[in-house]
Amino acid sequence: MRPGASYAVFVSSAAALGGFLFGFDTAIINGTVTALRAYFQADAVQIGLAVSLALLGSAVGAFFAGQLADRVGRVRVMLLASVAFSMSALGSGLPVALADFIAWRVLGGMAVGAASVIAPAYIAEIAPAELRGRLGTLQQLAIVIGIFVALLSNYLIARSAGSASSGWLLSMEGWRWMFWSELPAAVLYGLMALALPESPRFLVARGREAEATRVMARVGASETVASIRETVRSEQRPRLGDLRGGRAYILGIVWIGIGLSVLQQFVGINVIFYYSSVLWASVGFSEGSALWITVLTGATNVVTTLIAIATVDRFGRKPLLLIGSIGMLLTLGTMAVIFGQAPVGPNGNPVLGSGSGLAATIAANVYVFCFGFSWGPVTWVLLGEMFNNRIRGAALSVAASAQWVANFLVSTTFPKLLDSIGLGASYGIYTFWALVSFFFVWRYIPETKGKTLEQMK
Repeated sequence: MRPGASYAVFVSSAAALGGFLFGFDTAIINGTVTALRAYFQADAVQIGLAVSLALLGSAVGAFFAGQLADRVGRVRVMLLASVAFSMSALGSGLPVALADFIAWRVLGGMAVGAASVIAPAYIAEIAPAELRGRLGTLQQLAIVIGIFVALLSNYLIARSAGSASSGWLLSMEGWRWMFWSELPAAVLYGLMALALPESPRFLVARGREAEATRVMARVGASETVASIRETVRSEQRPRLGDLRGGRAYILGIVWIGIGLSVLQQFVGINVIFYYSSVLWASVGFSEGSALWITVLTGATNVVTTLIAIATVDRFGRKPLLLIGSIGMLLTLGTMAVIFGQAPVGPNGNPVLGSGSGLAATIAANVYVFCFGFSWGPVTWVLLGEMFNNRIRGAALSVAASAQWVANFLVSTTFPKLLDSIGLGASYGIYTFWALVSFFFVWRYIPETKGKTLEQMK
């Protein structure tokens, strides 16, 4: 390993802890939905908002994090995110009413949005050029590991308490401990941020070139302060006005980026990660079995992300998306048929037998597998590559905002769909969007494999 590489790996891993909290915070709600609905006596719409309004907080956090980082530095934004994560975890476990619970979750969502912007930006700016690609994948890997650990934590707490909703652990309900389980990682994120050097790019922009030189030497960067200075002076701040394109008002490539982001959510992936414990419980699985299935789903997501990292530069972006769309179409369709044909129990939910339950479980995990090697990570790769240098920053902000809004819409509507049209029809809707995603990629998505960023038009 070249000099400085081990330190570069350390600081990149520490920054990627924000990605871990990103995944953990968004997934920890999974095991608490039933308990929260009973505790607050909430209806389907209210519980859907309680789960999904945090995503609007994420949109706000992502929008302002970049601007704040340019003012106060990347490390200070990480510290602020750590405080927000900690306060949200603590407050979410001690709500007085549904309104303040939502407020605590929105605060956590703002931290998620900030982490989704700051971690990859910091890693890209501090990593040596020859390690930047591999170290950049740490963010996505950290996110899916965070999701897996949150799901595993939910399962272990529910098992120790006896139940997330009615069980008690150390004189407190199990669902409260699920939120509090985020506190150790949130505090650790802040402590590690205190040990991180500031980004050389930010230091040069602030005239602290001697400090930037020391940081670059420590991580083994081959770039020079002079090259960074030239880039900082020559680049312009991204403007939304740069996205205009004739009668369409927005450039076609930006619409493609928005479509890619929206379809990534409309295929229903976050229904699995936010509501899967409710989903499996609604078709006859016990709470413990339902939570264990979500753990297996999270593990599947980690494995498939590793597959995507290993194959995206070999097979290209477009083929992976097309194969993923076909796989999601088949597996979502399978779940729609199984849930739609299952007999309905006294509570109005489908009841699965042992054979159909096993088939639905396999289909759900194969669906996550298909998403995990394709639309999950590849969407982010394409969004970072498909725009030209002049519009990249502004176009990314618009596409990312569209993704958070689409995530919000799917997460908010699922409980109502579950109550009104049932699981079979709900998964039929996601199956339709999987079909749309295939033709969208076939017709509109450009292949960016092997192209430099300067070749993007």
